[in-house]
Amino acid sequence: MASVPYPFTAVVGMADMRLGLLLNAISPAIGGVLVRGEKGTAKSTMVRGLATLMPDVAVVSGCRFACDPAAPDPACPDGPHEAGAAEDRPTRMVELPVGASEDRLVGALDIERALAEGVKAFEPGLLADAHRGILYVDEVNLLHDHLVDVLLDAAAMGASYVEREGVSVRHAARFLLVGTMNPEEGELRPQLLDRFGLTVEVAASREPDERVQVVRRRLAHDADPAGFTARWAAEETDLRGRIAAARELLPGVVLGDAALRQIAATCAAFEVDGMRADIVMARTATALAAWAGRTEVLTEDVRQAALLALPHRRRRNPFDAPGLDEDRLDEILAESDGADGDDDPEPDGPDGGPEGPDGGPDGPGGQPPRDEGGPGPQDQAPPAGPEQQSPQLPEPTSPADADGAPDPAQEPAGQPVAGGGGEQAAVAAADPFTTRRLDVPGLGEGADGRRSRARTAHGRTTGSRRPRGALGKLHLAATVRAAAPHQRARGRGGPGLVLRRDDLREAVREGREGNLVLFVVDASGSMAARQRMSAVKGAVLSLLLDAYQRRDKIGMITFRGRDAELALPPTSSVEAGAARLATLPTGGRTPLSAGLLKAHEVLRVERLRDASRRPLLVVVTDGRATGRGAGTADGPLARASRAARLLASEGVASVVVDCESGPVRLGLAAELARDLRGTAVALDELRADSVSALVRDVRGTGAGRGAQHARPETDGRSAQTSRHTPRSRKVA
Repeated sequence: MASVPYPFTAVVGMADMRLGLLLNAISPAIGGVLVRGEKGTAKSTMVRGLATLMPDVAVVSGCRFACDPAAPDPACPDGPHEAGAAEDRPTRMVELPVGASEDRLVGALDIERALAEGVKAFEPGLLADAHRGILYVDEVNLLHDHLVDVLLDAAAMGASYVEREGVSVRHAARFLLVGTMNPEEGELRPQLLDRFGLTVEVAASREPDERVQVVRRRLAHDADPAGFTARWAAEETDLRGRIAAARELLPGVVLGDAALRQIAATCAAFEVDGMRADIVMARTATALAAWAGRTEVLTEDVRQAALLALPHRRRRNPFDAPGLDEDRLDEILAESDGADGDDDPEPDGPDGGPEGPDGGPDGPGGQPPRDEGGPGPQDQAPPAGPEQQSPQLPEPTSPADADGAPDPAQEPAGQPVAGGGGEQAAVAAADPFTTRRLDVPGLGEGADGRRSRARTAHGRTTGSRRPRGALGKLHLAATVRAAAPHQRARGRGGPGLVLRRDDLREAVREGREGNLVLFVVDASGSMAARQRMSAVKGAVLSLLLDAYQRRDKIGMITFRGRDAELALPPTSSVEAGAARLATLPTGGRTPLSAGLLKAHEVLRVERLRDASRRPLLVVVTDGRATGRGAGTADGPLARASRAARLLASEGVASVVVDCESGPVRLGLAAELARDLRGTAVALDELRADSVSALVRDVRGTGAGRGAQHARPETDGRSAQTSRHTPRSRKVA
């Protein structure tokens, strides 16, 4: 028995999400909605409830592609359609699983009919099922890149084109795209992000009474779904009627010149790219007026439309969360409204854009929404930030820790000297930058990503092979070719194909893999110089940005005081990594061996979880090691050396960023790199882009079993000829 969906009107709170979904139900041309928020906030529940509120759609009877009887698609694969063959059906909500195959999404050759009847027929995919309905993608930020590309094409053209396995099909694919995501698991590609008309932030209520109400309703629904739904039937019917009335009123809503000027001025002031934001804002403001029962768009509609349509489109730094400065928005609307009433505005007067250095957005997240009595954001979550950390007590100094204190002569002039037991406040990092991409030649077997070529379960088909064990993805054309020469000998007498096990061929697919970049950052007292840490953080931020673009996972270990800490478990959320880095303090002793052993443990666990993802270890330190037994044969340096050799014995590719400075240098970081069988580079001789290029060079040369030399995909120069490599040593 089919499960009974939770009633849309029974969901407690979530005013922003409710409004965004309802506006798309009124005007599907808005382009869908992206719901960002923490897990367990009823995101999926509300989306599924929306489908029951959508009006029925008229379709051509028997058409698998949901053609409109009033205007059937002339290129429909099931056409031409007979006049008068029509029926009404409920609006479909099609769910796209994150792990779906490309064939399931776009459709493919009907293998059963091809083998049994010898005919070439097309089997529609999810895009055909979603036409004139809702396409829902839960955890859309985890969707594989090749599926994202298909969605982008369909959303841009309103049609799906299938050219594969001898099939050439085009069919209409216009749908309401709804996605949900948890930002902690990584961000969306900008191209797909822009395809969502609206975006809303949701968070669980912190009010005990409201949370009690949520639990009571959920338990009541689970105990008696049909009875619970019946109790909310009247509210559902009323809301369905309001949606229908707003749809009827929508064509008569007037978007005046004043409102249109406000829309244009707002988009220009917040420096959004392209014109899609203006169009989406206009459609949203019109739908808001219809929802309120008005035939004229007012300033309050424009304001609300901006809060829904612009946060994910405004220009921002790579690690900033979406958001708008509402005070700035009010200023822009007031200025543009005044300018509209002036028949001859001054050339230098306000035209909806910012003036002076404070004219742009005021940073990520903006201000909390204000309750003005009308529809507006009520439950927006604050921008993602670092977790609250307990302050650490400074480590006591002792004679055994003396070698962990920095030499004042080696510190830059004007910088504070950090003692072995003191703690320095976190310093700001240099701005992140764009880096080159290096590929690893050959084919790996890593996790799906955008870094190196690899054999993956998804991607383009490059060939075929006999199955190794259970048959995976059938390569139909290769199977038919293998069986065709033997049909007469096998006694074929009809249209069907006589197959044997030896004829079967599976597809070999090629995509790209991602890596696990694990940072091990020295946060001890000897690293406390602000100039030094700012440069180090700038390099790490650049690598985080590169990891975001290439779909790498990242993790971060810091060591200071008595032990090492896993500050960021391996994750795809580079925003979390940037936040941890920004709040990283320094001070205390230098337990280098603890940091390396913690890295060994993290990589061991990750290898059990995902054996195919190849790691890269980035150690940021001056090479000093302090602790018990300093100066002895089994002292901290000896323990660090043994830990490094342990990592090297397991084939972990590594790079050591040498942060030692001053005229007298001990060269300890270079010795550490030799123990790791990695590469050492001096921080004070390298610009930030050189550090990033070196790390990716090492990633290509030693980032796992079977890795080969890296190859730059830029201007054709080899990595060995880069300006930073004379000081580098290749990973063995």
